[in-house]
Amino acid sequence: MAPATAEIIAAFEKSKLIPVFYHEEEEVCYEVMKACYEAGIRVFEFTNRGDNARRNFAYMRDKKLAAMPDMFLGIGTIKNAEDAKLFAGMGADFIVSPITDVSVADACKKEEIAWIPGCMTPSEIAVAEKTGASFAKLFPGNVLGTGFVTAIKPLFPNMKFMPTGGVDATKESMQAWFDAGVVCVGMGSGLLKKDLIEKKDWAGLKAQLSKAVDIAKTINK
Repeated sequence: MAPATAEIIAAFEKSKLIPVFYHEEEEVCYEVMKACYEAGIRVFEFTNRGDNARRNFAYMRDKKLAAMPDMFLGIGTIKNAEDAKLFAGMGADFIVSPITDVSVADACKKEEIAWIPGCMTPSEIAVAEKTGASFAKLFPGNVLGTGFVTAIKPLFPNMKFMPTGGVDATKESMQAWFDAGVVCVGMGSGLLKKDLIEKKDWAGLKAQLSKAVDIAKTINK
């Protein structure tokens, strides 16, 4: 059974920065997750964005269970109920969507797995809240900006937010988002440097991730 939603949200808040990643090679996926783990990160979002997503997720799940039991491994880019049920059955710890879809919410409730909907408008946030969600992904963050968070926070005092996209692994970038009112930030290429991954420089990636983790620890909420 997947962890309780409250446990997942608490892990996101504690981590502050959430890696978001996909690659066609299963071993690369594992090595990136391992580098994140060794740098101190305990939440990882693998995205359902390629032909090998299911195979690679299964490989990462097995590796995680064997060597990283305290890592929360979830699946992102889930846009329909069928995929939500599939990955819940494959052992995902949480489900992240780029959209707000009631059928996905219903599927996650039935599977008893945390669902993090993606929202871009107040109306979408309201729909997410009505489904019972208390934590939403703001996507794309680079389009919405920190001002959007500041404006909507008073409208949804019981919701927690995480932007994905438009966040860099710098003190200035992360602090700006936290000052606006988010509880954590999702990062892809801004955190997981493509050149290091292409070279399979896992030691270099771990070092770069460790710096980002250290910066996150200095962020004031």
